[in-house]
Amino acid sequence: MSATRKLLLLPPYLRHIFNRNMSTNSQPILYSYWSSSCSWRVRIALYLKDISYEIKPTSLIKTISNHAYTPEYLEVNPMQQVPALKIDGHSLCESVAIMHYLEQTCPQPALLPQDPLARAKVNEIVQLICSGIQPLQNTGVLEGIGKDKSLEWAQHWISRGFRGLERILSQSAGKYCVGNELTMADICLVPQVHNARRFKVDLSPYPTIVRLDKELLELEAFKSTHPFKQPDCPPEFAKK
Repeated sequence: MSATRKLLLLPPYLRHIFNRNMSTNSQPILYSYWSSSCSWRVRIALYLKDISYEIKPTSLIKTISNHAYTPEYLEVNPMQQVPALKIDGHSLCESVAIMHYLEQTCPQPALLPQDPLARAKVNEIVQLICSGIQPLQNTGVLEGIGKDKSLEWAQHWISRGFRGLERILSQSAGKYCVGNELTMADICLVPQVHNARRFKVDLSPYPTIVRLDKELLELEAFKSTHPFKQPDCPPEFAKK
């Protein structure tokens, strides 16, 4: 049987991976900023999917070289935010969309449960974090709030979101956010807890969140992709 015929007999997702690996320009490029929680989500997902990639540090601060506000980067990400992922000849932005693309094109290991209710619960937690908490304390919003009020603002909205998230997780969690399967919910949780600590949020009212974060940070996928281990991390943080 010819190699072409054997390739056609493969399931679509395996054929996709084979074609990606055979391409001379196949290695994805991730535009990432060290302290961006959205970028961290994608780094974790790529690690778990065992997809090697080239990282291109892209700062959200205009005074730093290779920042996101250049005409060149506008072609990569029209929102001029991070992350962006060049993969399979396309550019994708928004971390949740990227994770879903990786899940569909490289489905093992799975980051979404097969059970409909468990899958809905994962997506519920993902959206609560990615739509209801994180956007309210990102760089652009805090710049608009102003330096004097930004810390209080971030603490208020993270705490408000965590109150709801704690109640949800106290019912859905096993070893991880939803039962005992590692999912996109876990990928989103850890970077957000890191943000909470960065803004000095009191985490004592959220024992389930703290327990899950501690458990997940023991996994290599979370440790090796940590912001403090990124190539653009400032030396004073990289030493921590």
